Amino acid sequence: MTSSPQPPNEPTEPGAHSGHAHDGHGHSSGHSSGPSPGHSHSHGHGPAAPVSKHLRKVIAAVLIPFAAAVLVGLVVLWPGGTPGHERTGVGFDRQTQQARVVSLEQVDCKSVNASQAAPPGGAPSGGAARAAQTGDCKKATVEIGSGPDKGRTFIEIVQPGAPRQLADGQEVVVAYAPDAPRDLQYSVIDVNRKLPLAVLAGIFALAVVLVGRMRGVFALIALVVSFGVLTLFILPAILQGSNPLVVAVVGASAIMLIALYMCHGLTARTSVAVLGTLVSLLLIGLLGSVFIDWAFLTGNTDDNTGLIHGLYPDIDMSGLLLAGIIIGSLGVLDDVTVTQTSAVWELHQADPSMGPRALYRAAIRIGRDHIASVVNTLVLAYAGAALPLLLLFSIANSSMGSVANSELVAVEIVRTLVGSIGLVASVPVTTALAALVVSADRPESPAVAPGSGPVRGGRGRRRKR
Repeated sequence: MTSSPQPPNEPTEPGAHSGHAHDGHGHSSGHSSGPSPGHSHSHGHGPAAPVSKHLRKVIAAVLIPFAAAVLVGLVVLWPGGTPGHERTGVGFDRQTQQARVVSLEQVDCKSVNASQAAPPGGAPSGGAARAAQTGDCKKATVEIGSGPDKGRTFIEIVQPGAPRQLADGQEVVVAYAPDAPRDLQYSVIDVNRKLPLAVLAGIFALAVVLVGRMRGVFALIALVVSFGVLTLFILPAILQGSNPLVVAVVGASAIMLIALYMCHGLTARTSVAVLGTLVSLLLIGLLGSVFIDWAFLTGNTDDNTGLIHGLYPDIDMSGLLLAGIIIGSLGVLDDVTVTQTSAVWELHQADPSMGPRALYRAAIRIGRDHIASVVNTLVLAYAGAALPLLLLFSIANSSMGSVANSELVAVEIVRTLVGSIGLVASVPVTTALAALVVSADRPESPAVAPGSGPVRGGRGRRRKR
């Protein structure tokens, strides 16, 4: 019996049930009077190579216990909400309301009372103080738009050299300090960016759906689910005092299972990608734990982490750092493992005679190109995020050794290198798993039941048995 693989762009699953029972030309001329049995269940997930019942059982024996353990972890660690605390009024831990600038007028800075002119962060000094005394300030009347004081107005003085200038009619965010004198209870801390961010998110969703179609829709749903797991489980569970590493592993595993199977279908190919991602995440967790302890990284490196530690002193900040490394690596890992698994499957479909070694050697060449681009992407992403910090070190004329030794930078170095090692390792691991699985597959061949006689094709042509 001869069998030629379908082209990669064939929109149906090649022989998901009938497998290799088609003859070598059965799908080339369209001579059948009715739909072919092997093509009767087309869907939008692209070609999926046929797998045997035995192989499906082996994959299920590995993944079902893992999925059950993740589900048990979600149930046991489910926080039930973010724990409450007394507001400190510091940083992000302030009560905020929505407001709008209803009027704006120019005033002489000299005529403004010093206490009113002083910005919330303190009085200006040096050149900024001289500019404030000689320039024109803006006197903004701001109306509260939400909360118990809705409709109340207050005055905000904007210095000429302030980085954030206000405009008439502008939507702003104000901080509320209930213990302050009535005239100083509200102050503008930011502008309202909800509309431009919502428009940008809409453009992103539209682009994904237009290009990805149903795949894009499922990808957006998976993205929403991922944010749901992050905000409803991972963050509150850590704040409740659960071990950040355990919470991150359980949460990341749940995101991985939901996102991969939702976007790529419940197939053996996706299952191999899940296994490759899981092995890589375990490696990242192990390396991260070793080097965070060895480098004495506390995870308490800036005002935000300091505020978290002050509000919730029981949180393991180094564990929180490790949890962030695991979650941050997950998204790129998914991309690498799915790509490598698909490469192996497509190579096998193009040449079914290739053994596991030949498949591995061919697919790993694709993986090497992927490694180079992904690692570069990861390093540049972290460097871009830390660019202001790197500029400060450059201004201070610090040596590269001093910069790298600082915990602020050392955290990013460990995060980048540990994540990159996991990404590099995921390529050979996933490629080897995929090559072994697809080579060990033995699809059931007879499409014709025993003793049923030859099956007639369209226009009187007999199919080969």
